[in-house]
Amino acid sequence: MATIRKFEDLDIWQMARDICRQIKTYVEKEKFSKDFTLKDQIKRSSGSSIDNIAEGFERDDNKEFIQFLSIAKGSIGETRSQMYRAYDYGYISKEECELTVQECIKLSQKTGSFITYLKNSELKGLKFRKDDK
Repeated sequence: MATIRKFEDLDIWQMARDICRQIKTYVEKEKFSKDFTLKDQIKRSSGSSIDNIAEGFERDDNKEFIQFLSIAKGSIGETRSQMYRAYDYGYISKEECELTVQECIKLSQKTGSFITYLKNSELKGLKFRKDDK
């Protein structure tokens, strides 16, 4: 397994970024773009996922990282729910909804697995690392 040196190296961050980009294409559609409340909510929830992964990583403490990953996981669940609303309101197609919902589920599962890994890891984060000099 490759060493993760920055949050951009994390698969879950890359997946969250892809979902954010996809959400942006949806909210630019004419009908969706006029629903300012849902448009803003879904952009915020998908953005919260990617941003919390990054912020948690930068804390250099696995306990805090786990907390931020949990928030990110919740935000991607919120995005998933909002995708159903967007579909129900006729803003996106069934295929678009299903595709993005499946991506959200994959991201949620991977994030959950990563949380479990960190909880079971003996590593406590970079701020606790002892450099051998």
